[in-house]
Amino acid sequence: MMATTHALYGMAVGALLVPIAPEYAPAAMVVGFVAGFLPDLDVYADHRRTLHFPVYASFAAIPAVAFAVLVPSLPTVLLATAVVAVALHTVMDAAGGGLSLRPWEDQPDRAVYSHFHGRWVAPRRLVAYDGAPSDLVLALGAGIPLLAVATDPIRTLVAGTLLVSTGYVLVRKHLVEIISVAVRYTPQSLHVFVPRRFDHLVER
Repeated sequence: MMATTHALYGMAVGALLVPIAPEYAPAAMVVGFVAGFLPDLDVYADHRRTLHFPVYASFAAIPAVAFAVLVPSLPTVLLATAVVAVALHTVMDAAGGGLSLRPWEDQPDRAVYSHFHGRWVAPRRLVAYDGAPSDLVLALGAGIPLLAVATDPIRTLVAGTLLVSTGYVLVRKHLVEIISVAVRYTPQSLHVFVPRRFDHLVER
């Protein structure tokens, strides 16, 4: 799924505090947004393996939430929000499409790596691939309620994220070609910043 979808659902975790602990909600929404996006930073290493821990993060979320309930404070609430957002990200990846540049063509069998099991988890394909129209529907499912409960500047962040998501969906099936052209006109010294999954497009 799109990193923006994960970020919005991480923010939605923080938004759950709006009716029960509104004093913590704005900070929790921002932390949830960042934590929801965080695992995808491993796109520069071994994507969906280096920073993805579907089982361990899910286990860690239980004591983190329990601690926040028993000892409510800004630090404990933010920690619980972050851990839950990270866990949600990795579980959602398992429910989505496989790890491939063109998953609609080659039907990959790797969705996310489980360090607990020592193997790759197969994709469930409830969302066909990252950037699929259904992925955008999922993003809107989190984004629209967030627009309703958030205030600026968080509302602006949500709206901007939805715009980025829409743009990504529009270009997703042409992404490899777009990056190939971009790399062709990018100075050699900047190729180090191209994600590893595009290695075959770059002479490093």
